[in-house]
Amino acid sequence: QEFMVCLFLVGVTLSVYLQIINYDFINLDDNFYVTENPNVQAGLTFGGIIWSFTTGHASNWHPLTWLSHMLDCELYGLNPMGHHWTNVLIHAANTILLFLVLKLMTGALWRSAFVAAFFAVHPLHVESVAWVAERKDLLCAFFWMLSVWAYVRYIQYPTKIRYLLLILLFILGLMIKPMLVTLPFVLLLLDFWPLSRFRSTGNKQQARGCQIFIALVWEKIPLFVLSAVSSLITFLVQQHGGAVASLEFFPLKIRIANAFVSYISYIGKMIWPLNLAAFYPYHEWTIGQVVASGLLLLCLSAMVIWASRKFPYLVTGWLWYLGTLFPVIGLVQIGMQSMADRYTYIPLIGIFIILAWGMSDISVRWWRRRIVLVILSCVVFVSFMVCTWLQVRHWQNGVTLFTHAINVTHNNSVAYCALGYALEKQDKLNEAIFHYSKSLQINPYFAVAHNNLGTALARKGNAKEAIYHYYEALRIDPNYAGAYYNLGKIFVNQGKIKEAILNYSEALRFNPNMAQALYNLSWITATHENKEFRDGIEAVKLSAKLCKLTNNSQPLALDVLAAAYAETGRFDEAVLTAQKALKLALLYGPEELVLGLKKRLQLYQTGRPYRQNSYRKR
Repeated sequence: QEFMVCLFLVGVTLSVYLQIINYDFINLDDNFYVTENPNVQAGLTFGGIIWSFTTGHASNWHPLTWLSHMLDCELYGLNPMGHHWTNVLIHAANTILLFLVLKLMTGALWRSAFVAAFFAVHPLHVESVAWVAERKDLLCAFFWMLSVWAYVRYIQYPTKIRYLLLILLFILGLMIKPMLVTLPFVLLLLDFWPLSRFRSTGNKQQARGCQIFIALVWEKIPLFVLSAVSSLITFLVQQHGGAVASLEFFPLKIRIANAFVSYISYIGKMIWPLNLAAFYPYHEWTIGQVVASGLLLLCLSAMVIWASRKFPYLVTGWLWYLGTLFPVIGLVQIGMQSMADRYTYIPLIGIFIILAWGMSDISVRWWRRRIVLVILSCVVFVSFMVCTWLQVRHWQNGVTLFTHAINVTHNNSVAYCALGYALEKQDKLNEAIFHYSKSLQINPYFAVAHNNLGTALARKGNAKEAIYHYYEALRIDPNYAGAYYNLGKIFVNQGKIKEAILNYSEALRFNPNMAQALYNLSWITATHENKEFRDGIEAVKLSAKLCKLTNNSQPLALDVLAAAYAETGRFDEAVLTAQKALKLALLYGPEELVLGLKKRLQLYQTGRPYRQNSYRKR
């Protein structure tokens, strides 16, 4: 029976999600994680592995997440089909693991299958599966399930090896996404139900509940310590990366209000999963909404405690939901969203447990109980499958995704900006400018929208207005490296090389690993005609850093390093580096780069550096 249930779970998962293998990357974080990340695109390399463990890129420290994306690039390159296929397979694996772990703990085959089936097809989980950049959600849940499995096996037969396996799986999970920090808390809940460890001590004799609780907490001290360390690292990395919003932008009272409303909203969306969006803007909730949400949470919690003796699964399920959502409920605000569907990937398991075991208990006296339960479950299950299949369709590309987000939310400046960016990528500049402008009408202090509007205007040839919007972006966010970089590009096109160098340098001051700025600044200092701006030694330093950043796998980086070597008279090294760049360019193109490298290689072989008046932009 277990095997047949697993086949069914895989089948329903594929039936609703297989369509995404034909979808594109999304212009929201997929660029940071894959499409514009040279370290990831290089595949599994020694330099890439070192980078994954030492970088805080994308405002996170999650080395195993990076390695997962690198492996995909190694296997599929930048074909989105393979990346999406991996996500679907991991989600299917998570579903099976959830079923097997629940069955192992409770012995209840069909109730465990119910929880796993609803986990597999619930529409709130579409974001985690259909979004390549959210691979970390899926892998985090994978190691969550494995950690729980290891814990149950340890309880069944306590040995140091089994406990060390639990520690290892937990550490691996923390290296994917810090959401796992709540796992020790959940293990305590599982001790209460279904493992029933609160009822006896190790020698099987009754003891006071306080003593048992202390013993169970002490058993998990290493896990709590690891959670604390992971939380600290995550906070510092995200704060350094600028992802943690200050109290000035999101005051504490607004965060607390949003947390109360979000807890209830997630339950509402679980029951009635319509109008789901990739981004939910912050709302100014009324006092009535906040008070009502807080009272409802309080009443539900009181009911759970009151019924806990007779129905212990209520405590585990409810506190699972509240506890695992707590790190992402918004008290420490990461990003600009008020809530996010992806945050429910693990927390909703607690609610599904309540529903599965609760329906079984409620229906004890029903006439033809089994038939009614089966029919009711099938109706809800099929409804969720249809909703999920429809929701997945919105993830075809950035245009479809953010058009839908705009349609189902109000005053969504982020969605308008993201839609504008997606349209700009399709060279629909007028439409992009319209949506950027719409974003700024809603939020005039949105630095990213100013920067993106400037880029679109620059492409239309309107440099004056573009510069205005870049400076507006810097007025709002003085540390915005991207705006400095874009100013540098405009000044180069205007022949203002001194201003360009200044802005590229500022971009690198705020983002030392910005590959484009490194490349452009290196190229100016290595090849510009004017001796005032040419500095071969500085160009070697910059381009060597660029090559290290890209793991010597990008022909453009090697091209500029070769030019820098030639500028300093190191022609043997210039020839070798240019040959290496040419070999990579022949594999990956483009043809224009191949022809240029051949010409520059001939110059270096004859002992001449490369010079150019016009600056080549990346």
